[in-house]
Formats: sequence, structure tokens, C-alpha cells
Amino acid sequence: MHQAINIEQWNRKDAYYFFKDYEDPYFNITGNIEVTQLLQHCKQNQHSFFLQILYATLKVAHDIPAFKYRIINEQVVEFDSIFIGSTVLNPDNSFSFCYFDYESNALAFEEEGKRRITAINNKGGIDERVDAINLIHCSTIPWIRFTSFKNARKRIKHDCIPKIVFGKYFKEGNKIMMPLSVEVHHAMMDGYDVGLFFEKMENYCAAFS
Repeated sequence: MHQAINIEQWNRKDAYYFFKDYEDPYFNITGNIEVTQLLQHCKQNQHSFFLQILYATLKVAHDIPAFKYRIINEQVVEFDSIFIGSTVLNPDNSFSFCYFDYESNALAFEEEGKRRITAINNKGGIDERVDAINLIHCSTIPWIRFTSFKNARKRIKHDCIPKIVFGKYFKEGNKIMMPLSVEVHHAMMDGYDVGLFFEKMENYCAAFS
């Protein structure tokens, strides 16, 4: 389900019309977030850090309306709920796309997530879901402490699906930090919204004391 945004009364009207037809309307911000408490919680309770950080991503995205905005037939809409698609590593070191629905409970999300990863590992292949737009694209590069990132993109008009990438976490003093790349469509949001995403991700991770 989604609701139409009245563009003429939208506070982003001018920015929307300015950026929407750019040949390359995407901007990317990469920075480090602290994940110390969440990582310790996962290790102590034998939870999947990968699935817990995916859940955090989806939960935070639901709290920021801009991450649920999409363009359908020149109309901006806000989806009530979105899901997340992530790359997962297969046993032969190839990758597949795996999709995870939003759950109100992190443990339920993790339990279902493990089942879906096992299923896709056994099946293999790439399920692109080209017709789905009510989602976030996510990937993890756990081998690299990257400082910037560029996503591969098809040339699809008004593709405004946010793309989130996590890198290799590392120790910095007494903190565990992790690279986070956020790429979004500038007609849908600005640096303020991405900054809010970074802030809320850190707050979520810090809540596990």
C-alpha cells in the first residue's frame, strides 16, 4: 500500500523538479558508524550480526519517510511498508539476492532470515525482482574497510531505490566502527535525511548496553 504525495504542496517541490530528470541524480555519502554494543550483544547471545544490522537498516528506514518515497508514473508516493533485498554469499563464493520482509521483532526477523538464506544458498542464482520498488537494496563487503563506494546501476528512469552498503568493521580505540555507504536519489531526499539515517543507525546500535 502507498499514498500519493501532493507535489505542489510538498516542501521538497522545488528540489524534486530540479533533480528528478538529472542524468545522474544520485548522491552517495560514506562514513563510519559505531556498532560496539550491537556487535557485543550479537556475540554474547549468538545472534547473526549480519541479520541484526539488516533489521536495523529496515527499521530505521521505516522511521524516515524519505526512504519510503518512490516515483510511479511521474507521481511521488510513500509506501506504508518496505522490505530489504541483500546480497548473500553462497558456499562457492558466488552471491545471490535474498529478500527479507519487515518484522516488528528483531528475533523474528533473524529467524526467518536464516531460513531464507539457507534456501537461497541451496538454490543459487540471482532473483532480480525488477518490478519491485518498495524495497531497499543492500550489500555487505565484509573484507574491506572502504572509505567510498560506487554502486552498479541500470539506466532506469526514476530509479529511486536507496542503496545501502556495509564494509568491514574495525577497532578504533575502545570502539568498533563499520563503514556505511548510503546512495539515494536527490529528488527524493537531501543530506539532512541521510544524516538522520546515520544518526538513527548509531542510536539503534548503541541501545544494546
